[in-house]
Amino acid sequence: MIREINVSEITAAIKEMCIQANHFLSPDMDKALKAATANEESPLGKKILNQLQENLKIAGEDMIPICQDTGMAVFFIEIGQDVHFTGGVLEDAINEGVRQGYTDGYLRKSVVKDPLIRENTKDNTPAVIHYSIVSGDKVKITFAPKGFGSENMSRVFMLKPADGIEGVKNAILTAVSDAGPNACPPMVVGVGVGGTFEKCAIMAKKALTREAGTHSDIEYVAELEKEMLEKINNLGIGPGGLGGSTTALAVNINTYPTHIAGLPVAVNICCHVNRHVVKEL
Repeated sequence: MIREINVSEITAAIKEMCIQANHFLSPDMDKALKAATANEESPLGKKILNQLQENLKIAGEDMIPICQDTGMAVFFIEIGQDVHFTGGVLEDAINEGVRQGYTDGYLRKSVVKDPLIRENTKDNTPAVIHYSIVSGDKVKITFAPKGFGSENMSRVFMLKPADGIEGVKNAILTAVSDAGPNACPPMVVGVGVGGTFEKCAIMAKKALTREAGTHSDIEYVAELEKEMLEKINNLGIGPGGLGGSTTALAVNINTYPTHIAGLPVAVNICCHVNRHVVKEL
């Protein structure tokens, strides 16, 4: 049975998601930040974490964005194969939702039309959209506005197969160490291992949207996530880059089959707010 969805529903949902994600911390990140504040060993680090929570409280009460960089709009759209869209073009509807959300929500417009000419589009469009076709008749929208303080610190490493798991660990630690205070720690570290040059980067981006505190269903990957979180927090970068035991709140790793001659690894870093919201229609 084919289910019809008018694209106006997509626009309305995305407008709401843009405003929600930029004003309110997701429940998983709120829990992770509070736990980090309680466990932080450095007095200065604990003070900074308390200040971050105070900022979040003010943002929610006064409807002020939780970060001045309201990001470039990134979407993961999972479309059930039994869905038929009516009333217009899906991609146009998504961008219209971003336009309305960022304009009506008074969110900063950070997108330029051309990467070299640098003229602002004035409505934060176009979005970056990743589509996948899945079974069923639902549409799952994951929205993750991505600020570029942390985005600029992200890396892709094209390792050799012989580098193995130690090479992956070194790549993650290298990316985080090089980022230092520039990614607004405590950070969330998304990692993609396998696939191709572009596939590992998309996996790393999507890994950031996984609930903080959860782990991969693959046993060795789950253990790697726990090990890397401990090692990253032992780097001593700390909240705000001023030292402490909380450099990262989570490390989420996604894997995919790859070619016999390669071992691609992407590390996509996000700041302490790691904004994301999910809606199903």
